[in-house]
Amino acid sequence: MIKTEKGIYLVIDPSMPEGTLFDKLERVLSASISYLQIWDNYTESKPAISLIEQICAICHSNNIPVILNNRWEYIHKTPADGVHFDVIPANFNEIKKALPEKTILGLTCNNNLEDVKWADTNQLDYISFCSVFPSKTSNSCDLVSFDTIKKAAEITKMPIFLAGGIRPENLDKLSGLPFSGVAVVSGIMSAEDPRQALNQYNNKLNSTSCA
Repeated sequence: MIKTEKGIYLVIDPSMPEGTLFDKLERVLSASISYLQIWDNYTESKPAISLIEQICAICHSNNIPVILNNRWEYIHKTPADGVHFDVIPANFNEIKKALPEKTILGLTCNNNLEDVKWADTNQLDYISFCSVFPSKTSNSCDLVSFDTIKKAAEITKMPIFLAGGIRPENLDKLSGLPFSGVAVVSGIMSAEDPRQALNQYNNKLNSTSCA
């Protein structure tokens, strides 16, 4: 079951140099994040299964669920807790039947509210809107209108996460929107001090009012 409290959904890039990745991961997990997603960006030099297992071991020791981006087939090979789909899979019914019953499922949504309705009908656990602001790491996403986010909350009671270009200095622009947390990639993992960056996000997030 997805957590409902407002928090940070951290996305990490598995292609990052392994020493840097685990050093930064250890530092941020000593602070406070709600979920960790492993971006679907594996390299041939690092066996994906082994890397996911290592990340899960660190996260689970801190009671943080691990979500796989798209790679649902890895759920049976690793201790990962869920799958986040960038788009609705054509064979979703078959995929869902193949997954363990308590697998956390999420979907990236844009301005098409039909995707929100689909996620609600198919009883996913959460949705994530991308991209809220212009972003280098979310450059494949169109900008999402705030009206779309508000309308989504009228369609579903699922937790709503916001992603794309979100920084502590623009978090106040999200005030009044219905959301459960924000997904962050480079704003934390590319920071020289990721723990300090995470604390800045959390502090600003906790002072931002939600609808």
